[in-house]
Amino acid sequence: MKVLITGCAGLLGTHFSKYLLDNDVSVVGIDNLSGGYRSFIDPRLNFYKVDLCDQDKLEEIFLNEDFDYVFHFAAYAAEGLSHWIRNFNYTNNVLCSVNVINLCIKYQVKKIIFTSSMAVYGSQNPPFTEDMKPAPEDPYGIAKFAVEQDLKSAFDHFGLRYSIVRPHNVIGVNQNIWDRYRNVIGIWIRKILAGEDITVFGDGMQERSFSDIRYYMKPFYDLMFEHDSETFNIGADEKVTILDAAKLIQKVGFSYGYDSKLVHYEPRNEVKFAYSDQTKAKNLLSFKDETDLETTFREMFVWAMDQPEREVKTIDYELETKMYSFWRK
Repeated sequence: MKVLITGCAGLLGTHFSKYLLDNDVSVVGIDNLSGGYRSFIDPRLNFYKVDLCDQDKLEEIFLNEDFDYVFHFAAYAAEGLSHWIRNFNYTNNVLCSVNVINLCIKYQVKKIIFTSSMAVYGSQNPPFTEDMKPAPEDPYGIAKFAVEQDLKSAFDHFGLRYSIVRPHNVIGVNQNIWDRYRNVIGIWIRKILAGEDITVFGDGMQERSFSDIRYYMKPFYDLMFEHDSETFNIGADEKVTILDAAKLIQKVGFSYGYDSKLVHYEPRNEVKFAYSDQTKAKNLLSFKDETDLETTFREMFVWAMDQPEREVKTIDYELETKMYSFWRK
C-alpha cells in the first residue's frame, strides 16, 4: 500500500506520515515548504518539494509513484487574513486541490481523504453538526466548501471515492509557530520566547476548542477503508475562551522564566463562537479526544524552546482596504 500526503511538512502531515510509516505503510510526501520545514519531515518518507500549482511536476509524481490513497492536507489556512489575499487563497486552496483531484481520477487512486475546515459552518449556533447546511463567511471557508462540493461531483461523475474531515484548532509539536497570521497558540508561544506581549483580539471572549493532534491518527487511517462520501467533525469537546487560553499559555511561559503581558488589540470581524460536535466521529470512527490543554501547551512550549531561530513569515497583501492595524506593514 502506498499513500500520498500533501502538506507533509505541516502539523497533520508530519504526524500522520510518521503514524503510517510506523505501521509499515509506504508514504510519499509533497510540500512546497511555505508553511512547514524540512527538518519536521520523517526521513523515511519519500519527499518531493513541489508546489501543487505545478501540474506537470505533480502529474509526473502520480505517474511514477502509483498511489493507492491520497490524504490532501495542504492548504493555506489563514482564515482571518483570507479577505485580503483572495486570489492567493483560491489558488492555493481550490485550484491546487482540483489539480490533486484530477490526478486522483486520471490515475485511478482508490480514495482521497480531504481535510476541510470548521470555517464552512460560518456563524451558525454551535456546536456545529455535520447535518448543518454550510454557510461560510470568509474566502477560506468558501474555498474549503468549494472543494467539498467538487469531491462530491468527482464521485458522482467519475466514481472517485472520498471522505471529508472538518478538523478545528488542531495543536501540537511541529506546528508552524513562525507564521504571523495563523496558529494562535503557536503565535503566542513564539511571542513569549521573543520577549513580546501576548496579543488578544477584542475582549477575548471568543470561544474555541483546541485539540491535540495525537488523537487524530487512527480515525484518519480508518477512513482509507470505510465511510465513503461521509463528512466528519474531529476535534475537542471542551471549549475555552481565547482570553483563558492566553492566560494559560502565559502561565506556562511563567513556569519557564518568561514574563509576557497580555495586550488587547482591536476586534477582528470573525465568528465569535465556533466549536463542533464530534458525536458522529465517536460513533463511527471510535474517535476519542483526551486533550489536556495545559499538558499540550507545555509540550509545545518545551519543543519550541529547542527550535532554531527562524524568520517570521509574512505575505504580500492583494488588498489593504479596511486592513486591521495589527497586520499593516
